[in-house]
Amino acid sequence: MKTSPRRERFERIAANRVAGVLKGLDSLEKCSNRNNYEYNDDDVKKMERALKEKVAEVIRSFSKELDRGKDIEFKF
Repeated sequence: MKTSPRRERFERIAANRVAGVLKGLDSLEKCSNRNNYEYNDDDVKKMERALKEKVAEVIRSFSKELDRGKDIEFKF
């Protein structure tokens, strides 16, 4: 079965964007070198919270789109 152009576009663009995010995280990880940077536990917790919240937001937006159009049961 041939994949649709929309599917191919999604795979190409999503793969590139995820790769960019992972590259950014690799760059952020370099900031963990205590020989070059000074940070504390509170800084790490703030970064962790921000990252987790954004990932959750992105996952919710995909889930919301998948749920859109599903049959909604209605009863009186």
